[in-house]
Amino acid sequence: MNQPTPYEKIGGEAGVRALTRRFYGVMRELPAARELLAIHRDLDDSEQKLFEFLSGWLGGPQLFIERHGHPRLRMRHMMVAVDNRMRDQWMLCMRHALDQTVEDAAFREELYQALWRVADHIRNVDEA
Repeated sequence: MNQPTPYEKIGGEAGVRALTRRFYGVMRELPAARELLAIHRDLDDSEQKLFEFLSGWLGGPQLFIERHGHPRLRMRHMMVAVDNRMRDQWMLCMRHALDQTVEDAAFREELYQALWRVADHIRNVDEA
């Protein structure tokens, strides 16, 4: 029997939507994410794009690619200085969102580690 995709394990569209909604909710609420929040021009658009990206990244419908083309994450984030601090604020928000929306602890940690690699890849500021 085939293993379920991460998209299926998270609960499909509803699960991905809940994660992205919570992620942006945490970003709005958490004082430690103030700098990250400030670089977002349109939170609703950003939330939708993260939902579309995560949908495909998790093995579900390739919504982002269908609507915007290849993700090219580093290129799409070049207009913003993404340093370790920004990466860490993004991951702090994602940790909270995962903790609040993904019940399976092992799966939650697997997602966290995979997303950390994605967030680290987006960094575009060299730091010593």
